Amino acid sequence: METNDQLKPLSFETEEVLKPLSFDFQNAPQTDFVPIAKTISNDIRNKDSNFVFFFGTAESGKSVILSSMLYYLRSYAGVLRPKLGTPNSKEANVLLSDFFENIRQGVLPNRTTRDQVTRLDLVFEPNNRSKRVVPVDLTFLETSGENHNDIRRGGSYHSSIETFLNANIPLTFIIVTSYETAYKDDSLINEFLDELERKGKNLKSVNAILVISKWDKSGRMDVESAEALDSFISDHLPMTSQRIDTYGLSKTYYTIGSIQNTTGSEKIDLLNLSTAEVLAKWLYRSIVGYDLDYEGTFWERLKFSFTN
Repeated sequence: METNDQLKPLSFETEEVLKPLSFDFQNAPQTDFVPIAKTISNDIRNKDSNFVFFFGTAESGKSVILSSMLYYLRSYAGVLRPKLGTPNSKEANVLLSDFFENIRQGVLPNRTTRDQVTRLDLVFEPNNRSKRVVPVDLTFLETSGENHNDIRRGGSYHSSIETFLNANIPLTFIIVTSYETAYKDDSLINEFLDELERKGKNLKSVNAILVISKWDKSGRMDVESAEALDSFISDHLPMTSQRIDTYGLSKTYYTIGSIQNTTGSEKIDLLNLSTAEVLAKWLYRSIVGYDLDYEGTFWERLKFSFTN
C-alpha cells in the first residue's frame, strides 16, 4: 500500500511514553536456544499458532530484532507469556528472561546456533480493551544466518528448517538485511523468494516484510522520508525491489539505538524502541486485521469513557 504521508522522525527516550507511530507499509552456542529435532516427515506438533519465520544472513540483526520486538510487546503493549502445553514452555521462559535482562542492560543477543531452529511459542495479550484487539498465539522461528547460505545456487535447507517451510501452517516472513551489507544480499533474498514459490507459496498473498536493519549505521535513527527508504532499496537491492513492488510486499527500516564498541564488544548505550514498535504493530495488524491501538467501536469508546 502506498501513502503520501511523510514519515515522522523516530526517537525513543527512556523517560517518555512511546507514542503511536504510522509507517508506509509497502561465541559459543547458548544452551538457552531450543533445537528442533531432525525429522523425516513434515509433521509439526502444535500447529495451532501464527508462525513468524526470520530470514537473514549471519550478523544481519535477526536476533536483535526478535528480542527488541518481544521487549516492546511485553513492556508497552500488553502481556507476553509462553504458551502452555507446548514442548518448550520452560525453555522459552528462560530465553525470554535472558532477552529482556540483556536488553535492559544494553547487551546484544548471542548468535543463533547453526542447524537449529529457535522456536518460541508465545501468547500475546494486548492491553487494548477493545473486543476486536484479541489475544494472539505467536510462534517465532529464528535460524542461523549460515543456514540461509545453504540455498545459494539451488542448494537445500537443513531438515529442521525444511520442516517448517513445507508444512501447512500460517507463516509470516520477516526478511532481514543490514544497511551495510544489503547490496550483498540481493541475490540471496531472491533465491529465498524463489524457494518459497517452489514450495507453493503465492508471493502475491504471502505475509512478508523486508527489514533494513542497523539503520543507525547511516548516521541517523530515522529515514528522511518514505522516498528515501525506497531509494535505498532500489539502489542496493534492485532485484528485491522489483519483487516488493510487483507483489505489494511491505518494507521498513530498523535500529536498536546507539551502539558503542569501547571494550572490543558492542553494547547499546541508548535504547531506541521506535522501530520495534512499528514492526510489532505491523505484525499484529497483518495477522489479526486490527491495529494494536484501535480505539474501539462507538459503544466501546463510550463505555471506556465512563470507566476511566
